[in-house]
Amino acid sequence: MNLFHDLVDDAGLFPPTALPMDEALSRHRADLERRSPVLTHRFLCPASRLPVLRVHLEETPLPLRLGLILDTEEPPRLDGLEVELVEVPGARFETSAGRVELPDGQLPLETAGPAVRRFVEVTPAQLPVHLPDGVGLKVRCGGREPEDFPSAHDLGAFIAHCVRSGTPFKATAGLHHAVRHFDPALGTDRHGFVNLVLAVCAAVEGRDPVPVLKLTDVGELVRQARAVPDDAARRARELLVSYGSCNTATPIEDLLALDLIEPESGTGTGTRPAKENA
Repeated sequence: MNLFHDLVDDAGLFPPTALPMDEALSRHRADLERRSPVLTHRFLCPASRLPVLRVHLEETPLPLRLGLILDTEEPPRLDGLEVELVEVPGARFETSAGRVELPDGQLPLETAGPAVRRFVEVTPAQLPVHLPDGVGLKVRCGGREPEDFPSAHDLGAFIAHCVRSGTPFKATAGLHHAVRHFDPALGTDRHGFVNLVLAVCAAVEGRDPVPVLKLTDVGELVRQARAVPDDAARRARELLVSYGSCNTATPIEDLLALDLIEPESGTGTGTRPAKENA
């Protein structure tokens, strides 16, 4: 099982990159041609920008697998679009006490069809959340302000909750590089996406994910990535569906620099033969 396949959704429309639609689609087309297995090749788009997306697709057709972020009050028209997942802000269901309480029945956008995966964005502090069958969670790992970054303990608690409950989740924002590091411009630590993946692996093996989230030793992080058993990798990636990145090149570059994917084909290693783990 490869830890890093189908990991990164294309969030080029979102800050801080915030590409115009034509540039985002052009980059996505180039990524489709390169076919890196690290990328999901799924294009994230707010519902409010679907009309603009349709105009561009009429002018320059492109097969798109969409991840839809529901930022409109009314469900958008989806005919002719291949929607794979829908992300719903938890704020739609937030109570006066700051909890998220989902109503019985389906979430918004029933028109997306039963096969479309749905995720509700919450903060770690809003857990636990009662979810309808088949619905997952989404967690924000950063943002524009230092307070937008959850602590390692809070993010670890979110991961542990998802592992205990068997709830799949997506991540977004702040995961700009593979390894946890301090950002002097923001004055806070940024989570690493390799830390995140390995923290989920730790949790499915019954270990505390927090120390892995805090890890900044690159050599130790790589050693742990190469030592993950196949079963733990499989279970971890069933839970961690993907994360959205506004930059689709940097995750691949970082994994290449760490020697966790092969430069020839862009495929990940996830595990290595035992003799290389010693």
